Amino acid sequence: MKRRTFLKSTTAAVPMIVSAATLGRGAPPPSDRVRIGLIGLGGRCRVLAREALTIPELEIAAVCDLFKPRVDSMMVEMGIEHSWTPYIDLHRMLDREQLDGVVVATTTHARAWTTCHAMAAGADVYLEKPMCLTIAEGRQMVSAARKFRRVTQVGTQQRSIPLNNWASDLVKNGALGKIRAVLAPNFMGPHIWEPQPPQEMPDGGRDDWWDLWTNQAVLRPYHQDLHRRWNRWWDYDGGGQTFGVTGWGTHSYDQIQRGLGTDSTGPVEVVLEEPVRELPAVGDHNDLESPYRELVSDTGKRYYQMVRESFGSRARVRMKYANGVELLLHLHADHGPGLGCGFVCERGYVEINRDELHSDIEDLLESPERPLTLEERGVPENQPHILDWIRCIKTRGECNANFEFAHRSTSLCYLVNIARDVGRIGETLRWDPEAERFTNCEEGNALLSRPRRRGYELPV
Repeated sequence: MKRRTFLKSTTAAVPMIVSAATLGRGAPPPSDRVRIGLIGLGGRCRVLAREALTIPELEIAAVCDLFKPRVDSMMVEMGIEHSWTPYIDLHRMLDREQLDGVVVATTTHARAWTTCHAMAAGADVYLEKPMCLTIAEGRQMVSAARKFRRVTQVGTQQRSIPLNNWASDLVKNGALGKIRAVLAPNFMGPHIWEPQPPQEMPDGGRDDWWDLWTNQAVLRPYHQDLHRRWNRWWDYDGGGQTFGVTGWGTHSYDQIQRGLGTDSTGPVEVVLEEPVRELPAVGDHNDLESPYRELVSDTGKRYYQMVRESFGSRARVRMKYANGVELLLHLHADHGPGLGCGFVCERGYVEINRDELHSDIEDLLESPERPLTLEERGVPENQPHILDWIRCIKTRGECNANFEFAHRSTSLCYLVNIARDVGRIGETLRWDPEAERFTNCEEGNALLSRPRRRGYELPV
């Protein structure tokens, strides 16, 4: 029996439901608090932890990372007043704590394995993006969530930002007329790891920590560029750096999916338009310009400063959906929305970036129905998304960015990578979004999954 269920079922014998005033600081009674653990204690997890601490309905009970120095630094950074139980063994934490939910912010290549074990142990999951390393892996995660009836939320937090959802709904519901095209950035792909001389492995607090860290991937000698910069390398992520396919691209493509109303499906055609080249994220590459270049704004300028020095493999990709809408992945980091997309509609153009809008439709920007931004409301960026997860844990409802929706958005990332890897310039690769396979490209189908190292298979 889950902890919260137990508390509710024992209130007749023990007065566990008490008033907020009795508990102090307006805190909910214990039976209404969601008790969670944090897994993977890097920088992103610490951001989420700080925002979680501001939510009275949430209780952080335990933290876990297979690298003990990171556990220790987390406890120090967050302060000894937080009574969190530290772990370096995932299964021990899941067995002992009987948590309502977990936040999984591990490396991308370990997320599916970690998440599926957590769901099998009875925990609902808030998962950082990208949710998976391959399309097949993502589908297995969706199936596991349904099998175990878990409440799932992936960290594409724009789905819980009121301004983004309001504008997306206008596009999706036809208020701006027929959609003619969608514009999004030409994100960079992952780098390929070249063998390096081994480095001395730091003490991780357990002898097998590097084996555990490697998870499904090929076990290599320790190197700090693998350990510390893992999101650059194709074995561990699909381009997780800032202006990367599975980095900012995950947010951008998720915005596309929501605006098109294609949450549970995907495109039917994928075309690589040019050879893959090593290019900077920012630059004047006229041969890469979109035919709609004059429409895009510089609303994302505050993000572009982060990628001024970024350099990686890029190539324009075009996709088409069953309704005929074309998606043009053409834009540079200094043109248009780095974390969103632009919709070219009959009534005009609307660009949806994170908590920010640009449009040439004047009455859209001046609409009295337009929600305030999170900044205007004084709300932290991730808080609405975490609150949506908490609400759904209590009601057993579907989250704004559940595994099915996130899987479909993440699939766009890997379709881009696969089209570039296959390299059939100008050819139409036909994608069946129901079967999640190419109907005319076996080379592409071979890249939908990867062999997993023994011992790190996903639980059946």
